[in-house]
Amino acid sequence: MTSTRIPLKTGPHPQADRMAVAAFLCGLLGMLVFNIIFGPCALFFGAAALYRGTIRRLRAYLGLLFGTVDIVLLVVLSAHSGTISWHV
Repeated sequence: MTSTRIPLKTGPHPQADRMAVAAFLCGLLGMLVFNIIFGPCALFFGAAALYRGTIRRLRAYLGLLFGTVDIVLLVVLSAHSGTISWHV
């Protein structure tokens, strides 16, 4: 029995596609925990993926959006609690 490999749909720069997915995941994780870390990472990975020409542009844009929301959420909740660490 042989194993057949299913090719992934990637563009000319597969590392840019991985960065777009990383931006999306960092943005989502940042909404829940460690948004001071994951927010800027999502912004960096999303911008880098778009600059390198990813075919997963929607995920890169969503990563940028979620990264921005993470930082805004951090600022709002930190201003409300008075510290940089916040809890809900």
